[in-house]
Amino acid sequence: MSATPVVAGPRRSQLDRATAMRLAATEYERYVAHLGDLSTEDWTRPTDCPDWDVRAMAAHVLGMAAMAASVREGARQRKAARARGGVMIDALTDLQVRERAGLEPAEIIARLAATGPKAARGRRRTPWFVRRARLGDPEPMPGSAEQWTIGFVVDTILTRDPWMHRVDSTRATGAPMVLTADHDGVLVADVVAEWLARHGKPVTLRLTGPAGGEWAQGTGGERIDLDAVEFCRILSGRAPAAGLLAVPVPF
Repeated sequence: MSATPVVAGPRRSQLDRATAMRLAATEYERYVAHLGDLSTEDWTRPTDCPDWDVRAMAAHVLGMAAMAASVREGARQRKAARARGGVMIDALTDLQVRERAGLEPAEIIARLAATGPKAARGRRRTPWFVRRARLGDPEPMPGSAEQWTIGFVVDTILTRDPWMHRVDSTRATGAPMVLTADHDGVLVADVVAEWLARHGKPVTLRLTGPAGGEWAQGTGGERIDLDAVEFCRILSGRAPAAGLLAVPVPF
């Protein structure tokens, strides 16, 4: 088997620090609020992530928040995940779910409500020289792998991840997805900017809904009209993609 090609990098966050940290704090709050509205039956519903029901997904979000909240906990989780072998991110998320398998929904909500602000604070306090450093291993992407900075993970990925899982959970349960232009719209705009840069081709994009907007790159390109959340689901690999929509963006 040939080695996976590594895309030139490293990739950095394009969000300014203040905006990134505002989005982080708000997204933890919104995920907790969403979980608090669920019924007992909702926690066992399957999601777009095949191996996870709503409860397992929430356990992962809690585990990732705990990792961001504490340097010691982050180091422990990474060490334990490496010991399991395989793809690092898969081993890490599996560890997070398994370690919290015995928690009741109310315990998950309470722990995430307490851990979310600590995670946001821990991410905000990450020093500039750490954020500029490269993540240890290239991150797998469809057909390639690419080098990321720690800052890209801290400022961007760790917010996109719970946001997309909030999307997954609302779809699974039928609960409303709370969307506002000043939070979700900013997050979606950052995804769009990265997607445009990744493919570099002419396109006119119109995204509908509270998180939507309009963008144009070049002239004479494809025109795409979509719901803003569905656009992100497609780029994440959760829905069928064709044309420029087949160019993925990590969440």
